[in-house]
Amino acid sequence: MEFAICFKGDINPKRTIALCKQAEVAGFTYGWFFDSHVLWRECYATMAMCMEHTDNMRFGPCVTNPGVREWSVAASLFATLAQQSGGRIDMGLGRGDSSRRVLGRKPLNVETMVEFAEAVKAMIRGEAVKYDEDQNEVVLPWADGYELPMWYAAYGPKALAAAGQYGDGLILQLADPWLVKWFADQAIDAGKAAGRDMSNFRVMSAAPVWVGDMETARTQTRWFPAMVGNHVADLVERYGNQGGTVPQRLTDYIAGRKDYDYRHHADKNAGHLGFIKDEIIDSFGVLGPVEAHVAKLKELEANGVTQFNVYLMCGEEERMVAEYAEHVIPHFQ
Repeated sequence: MEFAICFKGDINPKRTIALCKQAEVAGFTYGWFFDSHVLWRECYATMAMCMEHTDNMRFGPCVTNPGVREWSVAASLFATLAQQSGGRIDMGLGRGDSSRRVLGRKPLNVETMVEFAEAVKAMIRGEAVKYDEDQNEVVLPWADGYELPMWYAAYGPKALAAAGQYGDGLILQLADPWLVKWFADQAIDAGKAAGRDMSNFRVMSAAPVWVGDMETARTQTRWFPAMVGNHVADLVERYGNQGGTVPQRLTDYIAGRKDYDYRHHADKNAGHLGFIKDEIIDSFGVLGPVEAHVAKLKELEANGVTQFNVYLMCGEEERMVAEYAEHVIPHFQ
């Protein structure tokens, strides 16, 4: 299993560079960034900066969406970063949560997400693409054929199927081993049904960590299940619990959920966290003493996780990277 770090874009740029350099030396192989340009700083400028100060670490948005940038602009952006970094860029893709909702817009549908992914990948390869009836074909004449790895963030059955049918990997924002396997199996089964070889399909578990006492850990990470609750609420609204589409362990925890304030997205001091119970915090994150981290990550790995992405949004970021470097990552090498 490989390891990654993820930023939401509120850490000082020089400190962000320092954290990426520290993480690369420690054995982390990816640096991901939230792509929510209103709430936090533009992530691609920061990625380009971090690329210049690292040698092997790969970067990407976790996640972008089809509605936040014009599609040829997105293709040009990723093709440029691929050339500048020596091919160290991936795309994490979703329907659009905070970056659209904070503007008063709804997430896009799965079909649009797939169409965007395929169009962007083709443009980066240098192919001619027509993605709008009212426009000319788009060709990036300087594109050099880079094959952009595409990770799909998914929870619902249609998005999970799309991930398996079209993606190189799946992004799951939680570290509950049972739920991770339940979601990942759906994507993998859909890929197999479409005739794809899924032996190299990648599964990311993304979650906050805290090495230390549980009381502090819960205080620092209570925001995370609330954030994930937005996606679960969408699932419940669309599918209910008919036919086991949404497990009861997911529906139960959002029963007390009220208005979510996107101005305080991923904020540990937000006022919308009261419905989150301790057992959910413990389940969704990786918390407690080092031994508990290693044990849970081993369980995630056994359930198919190929990358664990540490959400560095809980304070003491340098310490968390150092703890993983010394006490956790060596168990997976």
